Amino acid sequence: MTELSTDKDPLLTFRERFPITARSNYLINNSLGAMPKASRESVQQFLDEWDTRGVRAWGDGWWILQEQVADQVARALGVSDGTVTMHQNIAVALEMILSCFRFDGPRNGIVYADRNFPSDQYIYEARAAHGAKLTRVPAASDGISTDGEHFASHIDENTLLVAIDHVMFRSSAIVDIAPIVEKANKVGAFVILDTFHSVGTQQLDLEKAGVHAAVGGALKWLCGGPGNCFLYVRPDLISSLTPAFTGWAAHKQPFLFSPDGQDYREDGHRFATGTPSVPALYSGKEGIATCLEAGLDNVRRRSQELTTLLVDEAQRHGFALKSPLEADRRGGHVAIDVPEGYAVCQALSAREIVVDYRPDAGLRVAPHFYNTRDEVRGCVQAVRDILDSGEHLPFLQQERKPG
Repeated sequence: MTELSTDKDPLLTFRERFPITARSNYLINNSLGAMPKASRESVQQFLDEWDTRGVRAWGDGWWILQEQVADQVARALGVSDGTVTMHQNIAVALEMILSCFRFDGPRNGIVYADRNFPSDQYIYEARAAHGAKLTRVPAASDGISTDGEHFASHIDENTLLVAIDHVMFRSSAIVDIAPIVEKANKVGAFVILDTFHSVGTQQLDLEKAGVHAAVGGALKWLCGGPGNCFLYVRPDLISSLTPAFTGWAAHKQPFLFSPDGQDYREDGHRFATGTPSVPALYSGKEGIATCLEAGLDNVRRRSQELTTLLVDEAQRHGFALKSPLEADRRGGHVAIDVPEGYAVCQALSAREIVVDYRPDAGLRVAPHFYNTRDEVRGCVQAVRDILDSGEHLPFLQQERKPG
């Protein structure tokens, strides 16, 4: 679809592995990464095994696939094998780690950020019914980020859990988590980091960062599709945590079907639940493998290049931005504040330019390592043309739907 002759980045050799790039200007990778061609073949393998092997496929490899994919994710997080478990979505992953804690004692505080992803907030706020004392930290003075030092000042000896997003989903602002982790460790609080908008855009090193647990998913920047979310727990803490939310996959010997109660595994898979979602794992593993093959440090370099171009083009066309201007403070997308953003988003989609719109953010434009500089320029030019021509006006009354 896009002329590549002026863009010689070596990562573009991966572009042909993602078929949608031949049909669309796909710049919505912060919402759903492009499907690798290999994922179709992988899901077909699952169907063939189900068809030809039936129940025997569990022993052939279905059962251990959840551990294999979890260890792929561990590489992206910079953590050890056996510390990550796969879950259906981030709500399940959060419920799992929260089930390890009680809120009926003097240490019952949860400190979280006003700009965190709302689904996470709903889950934490539901703990108030179980005795949790909630502290919601306002956004930084710029209105688009969370100030790490200011956030840390709200953590005290009564804080049990600290919940923070690594990259803000609206603005793409990267949060400085170092002072937060330092203060939490000082008072004995437990830090849960949401990496959904950072994993896959950069090589993480969560072991070095010292967070106690992390959640996230592969469906965005890791191109793993729905159903591939995860929970990481720091290895020295695994055996000290006992989840009340559990299932037979967390048992040391699940196929004994013991009636004697749960006997938790000693590794990170003590945080597993029940029967794994095998089709999702088959669809997800190829995207994760491809991103790792590309090299997440390389992906980060390309991301900074393309988002810097986005910032420059948006400013050249006179658009306001709701993302940090500095590349080292920004994740993988840029939020462009345009009039009637939802309608403009629909008009772009009609042109096969795929971005998304979020209230209080505007258009979120999210190029990945397989996108080109021409696609970035073309998207911003199209926004200008749509607004100038009124092409978006028929979409003003449409009902907002996912996508």
